Amino acid sequence: MTAEDPKQEVKPGPPASDRGVYGISVASELSFVSEQSLRLYERHGLLTPARSPGGTRRYSADDLVRIQRISELAAAGVNLAGIARILSLEDRNAALDERNITLEGDN
Repeated sequence: MTAEDPKQEVKPGPPASDRGVYGISVASELSFVSEQSLRLYERHGLLTPARSPGGTRRYSADDLVRIQRISELAAAGVNLAGIARILSLEDRNAALDERNITLEGDN
């Protein structure tokens, strides 16, 4: 049972990849990116970590993958505005790929 839904069973194992479980200090340590940089990325809309009821940032495994991609682009010399555009296009491309797979399955 969970606090959100008492009828829902709690399954053992790692959390879902989109569930925010890491605080900013842990996310910083795991990604080798400073806490200040993570806050900067959030201000620029590159990241949107979940928030606890008290307002604490909670990063997911998916967020850590995105931080890695941001780091790769920054190391290649892309500025934050360029990174935002690239990530937006990559997200859209992934959504279109999923839609194509669904449509092909329907045919």
